[in-house]
Amino acid sequence: MSLFDKIKSHINTETTTLMTVGKPWKVIVSFALPIFMSQLFQQLYSTADSWIVGNYLGKEALAAVNSSGSLVFFLISFFVGTSMGAGVVISKYFGAGDEERVSAAVHTNTVFSGICGFVLMLFGILFTHRILRWTGVPEEVLPVAAKYLKCYFLGAVPLVLYNSFKGVMNAVGDSRRPLVYLIVSSVINVILDLIFVGALGLGVEWAAIATVISELISAILCFRQITKKGTIYRLELKKLKVDVPVLKEIVKIGIPTGIQNSVIGFANVLVQANINSFGTMAMAACGAFARIEGFVFLPITSFSMAMTSFIGQNLGAGERERAKQGAGFGIIAAISIAELIGIFMFFFGGTFIASFVSDEDAAAVAEIVRIGRWQFRTEALFFFLLAYSHIIAGICRGAGRAVVPMLVMLLVWCLLRIVYITVAMKISHNIILLFAAYPLTWLVSSVIYFIYYKKSDWLRGF
Repeated sequence: MSLFDKIKSHINTETTTLMTVGKPWKVIVSFALPIFMSQLFQQLYSTADSWIVGNYLGKEALAAVNSSGSLVFFLISFFVGTSMGAGVVISKYFGAGDEERVSAAVHTNTVFSGICGFVLMLFGILFTHRILRWTGVPEEVLPVAAKYLKCYFLGAVPLVLYNSFKGVMNAVGDSRRPLVYLIVSSVINVILDLIFVGALGLGVEWAAIATVISELISAILCFRQITKKGTIYRLELKKLKVDVPVLKEIVKIGIPTGIQNSVIGFANVLVQANINSFGTMAMAACGAFARIEGFVFLPITSFSMAMTSFIGQNLGAGERERAKQGAGFGIIAAISIAELIGIFMFFFGGTFIASFVSDEDAAAVAEIVRIGRWQFRTEALFFFLLAYSHIIAGICRGAGRAVVPMLVMLLVWCLLRIVYITVAMKISHNIILLFAAYPLTWLVSSVIYFIYYKKSDWLRGF
């Protein structure tokens, strides 16, 4: 049976989606919706930790969990980004009908991801205290934050492997099964949080253990699917090896994407260090804001990931005009949804912040809500710029030009943001100036991306 016969067979069973046929906007939306739901439940991992910890263990424990968020993103984002390189390679060969290369990319990426996950686990466990001190976490929060992080990094291997398996399935148009698996693991995560922290009153490290168990379950479910007979992306343990030419392709796209993600994470760690200088209330408020913003970010990441697969498959099949049409729709949809959410959060963000804190000190709660509300008032109306930058970055990755978003993020979201914060904090130690770093850098990156999108020949990326 030829590859395309298999494709037709699997389309009928909704295992894969060939994104080179059908109306572009329908294909993109049908692919993006399961990703959106998947991201929604993935966000529940961190939000459940924060909400349950904040309500049952108090503001110091909430600050400990929240202060770890930027550090976790920084350390994990590089390895998750590299796995995205495999997704682009698989999308390209899937669109071109090259079954052998699809298989080689799947097996090579699995080996590579397993090694990356193990390295991340060791690094996270060994250097937790040192990095937390470097970011200026207050002494009263440090022991709790260190316990939480060390337990969290025990799950680095299943976390990286889950993202790897999910990327493989997304690359061939299967965004539904990863959603189902993530829903199952997210529900388990919330139940375990309520049992460990809420009912039994155990420490904050048990919230991390709940997350690790949930991540392991999602990785096992994905592994079970990806090793099934009859799937185009089937993983066979006896075929696990590194195909050097394919690895070079994965690294060519994955490393810049990983660096891009890490650059964002590194900048956020430095921002967190400045937030820490404003004390426990600011840490709790900004951490709660970050959890809420994670939900705001979901439509953006959903369309960005959908665009990467759509552009990769269509350019791999030589469908340049179709790729251009899909890109235009993705841009309009992402920025429209992001701005509507931004307007809503501008007015009601403070209410959501309040739901994260249950403390006997009314003055402390009021201060946390005040700081969180100001952060929404400073950033929310500019969410459309954030959406535009990410959607163009997704288009570039799908076209095989991952170096472009890497450079933009390095220069703007890292270097410019750090320079601005350093200068602004010396002029005035005002947290609103710190918040302003985000819309400022979103604006600059959007202008650069707009020029690149209009002037470059990205349609011939491969």
